[in-house]
Amino acid sequence: MTTLKEAVERFIPLDHKLMKTRLGRPGTMPRVIIDTDTANEIDDQYAVAWALLSQDRLNLEGVTAAPYSFLHHRDGLYDAVAALQKGGGTDHDSKFVGPFAGWAQRLLADGRTADDIEFVTPDVGEARSYDEILRVFDACGVGSEGKVYHGSTQHLPSYDAPVDSDAAQFIIKQARNREDGPVYILAMGALPNIGSALLMAPDIIDNIVVVWTSGFPSYAPFCNEPSLNLVQDQLSSRLLFECGMPHVYLPGYHVGAQLTISKPEMAAFVKGRGAIGDYLWHLYTNNPLHVKYAISEPDTKTWVIWDIINVAWMLDAAYVPTHLTTSPHLSADLYWQNDPSRHLMREAYDVARDAVFEDFYRAIERG
Repeated sequence: MTTLKEAVERFIPLDHKLMKTRLGRPGTMPRVIIDTDTANEIDDQYAVAWALLSQDRLNLEGVTAAPYSFLHHRDGLYDAVAALQKGGGTDHDSKFVGPFAGWAQRLLADGRTADDIEFVTPDVGEARSYDEILRVFDACGVGSEGKVYHGSTQHLPSYDAPVDSDAAQFIIKQARNREDGPVYILAMGALPNIGSALLMAPDIIDNIVVVWTSGFPSYAPFCNEPSLNLVQDQLSSRLLFECGMPHVYLPGYHVGAQLTISKPEMAAFVKGRGAIGDYLWHLYTNNPLHVKYAISEPDTKTWVIWDIINVAWMLDAAYVPTHLTTSPHLSADLYWQNDPSRHLMREAYDVARDAVFEDFYRAIERG
């Protein structure tokens, strides 16, 4: 079986000057592909809508559906619920300290158990994401024909087995068009579409820039396991950091996590702004993750709209301040390992939350 090191040897390192050019600011009307697990929660829909309504500022060539699944949470939740039902799982029981204890407690208080939670497989997640992309196109009044592509129905099984899909082929085709400048892939989920495209066509790394949101900053001493985008397809996640491609890394914790929005803001600036405004309002007020995680009193809480950070970086450098650093290794236990001799990447360290949402509101108003 091919190792990561052996897979990476197939990629020709980019010239340092070209790498710095690719990691600079996008030019006028940059070419963009959005790779998104749109039905995972409600944030991707905001990002896709913002891009669709900003096509005077970027050239959105297509949207590819990415799979998602919470199956890796299932055993932990079942164990935590069972322990609580038996009277265990206290704060001092280290096995249940973490995300599952609170989730299990809320479920039981709501009269439910882990059996009431749907854990979809990646193929179901991909199909739902594809359908959700079409709904966002429709709500924005933008035609989707020839613009939306089915993606991988599984996460990358090995470096010997890239998953062929319409999405991966579309990425390869667009990347090999070198006459119109590089393609920026705004990646808002797990990466099997991108990982598979890279393995099938290593030559494309000179003409794509992947802008991905996930995980902790590369200098943070924390385990990246909480990042759904990173943890689902760990093979593709590692390939992204190892293969030498131009990469803009937008940490979710605690950069993208600043992009929270409240119900009063939704009511004031999104609701009633056309079909897309009403659809986003519907998503916000019928958030499936409120039900899934048994979140009480949602009206008093904000919700983080993580994935608009990708679009924000494309539109204005001031929205997402970044710096050049070197690409870290991702260890087997999901910690960053830094090496100053490695190839460059660009990384965000902050976000101008108010300016980002003000631009988003203007786009919704225009739409």
